[in-house]
Amino acid sequence: MAIYAISDLHLSFGTNKPMHVFGDKWKDHPLIVKENWLKIVGEDDYVLIPGDISWGINLEEADPDLAFIESLPGKKIMSKGNHDYWWCTNSKFRKHFEERGYKTLSILHNNAYKIGDYVVCGTRGWKTPNDDDFSQEDRKILNRELERLKLSLKEGQKLGGEIIVMLHFPPIDKDHMPNEFGRLLKEYDVKTCIYGHIHGKDNEKWESEFIDGIWYHIVTCNLINFIPLKVK
Repeated sequence: MAIYAISDLHLSFGTNKPMHVFGDKWKDHPLIVKENWLKIVGEDDYVLIPGDISWGINLEEADPDLAFIESLPGKKIMSKGNHDYWWCTNSKFRKHFEERGYKTLSILHNNAYKIGDYVVCGTRGWKTPNDDDFSQEDRKILNRELERLKLSLKEGQKLGGEIIVMLHFPPIDKDHMPNEFGRLLKEYDVKTCIYGHIHGKDNEKWESEFIDGIWYHIVTCNLINFIPLKVK
C-alpha cells in the first residue's frame, strides 16, 4: 500500500469550464492525469485530494467529475477547496455515493481516517493575516477552519498512527514559514502535510520543503506535472 496526493484537479465534465484558458499546459489535463494515475496507482493504494476538485456548482453538476475519480484505481480521500461550491453535508455525500454505487470515495470533514500505520486528518484551511487582502471576515473563517483542524487532529490521535494532514490552503506563508495552520501541526506532532491552492505562473518555484521537523508537500496538479505525488 502506498499513499499518493494530487490537488486542484479543477474537473469540469459536468460544466463548461476548461482549464486550458490558463495556459497550454492545462490542455486536456484530465486525460494526462488519468494516464499518469493508471501508471503508478494500484487498487490497494490511497490518493489524497485536498480540494478544488470540480467546477460544478452543485452535487449533480459535480457528479461526472466524481465518477471520473471513482473510475480510477485506488481509494480516494477528498477534502474541500475554496472553489468546491458543490460541497455538501456528510449525510448527503453518503446518500449520493450509495445511490451511484461509488465504493472508493471518502470525504474528510471534521473526521479522520486510519490507513495502515498512518492516520489522515485535515480541513480546507484559509488565508492568514500575512496575506495582503486579509479582512475581518477572513479572520472569522480562519478561526473556524483552525477549530475544524483541531477537531480532525483530535480524532486522528484517538485512532493512533503517524499523522498526515491534508489542507487546501498552504500552512506556510509567502516567506515559507509556518503560519497559524503550520504552528498547529507542530503542536500535534504532525510529520507530513500536503496542500494545494497555489498554482499560478508566479508560483511555479514552490516545491516540497522540510521545515522544523515537518515535510510540507505542495501537490497542486500542474506543479507536479499532473502526476500523483507519492508521500508514503
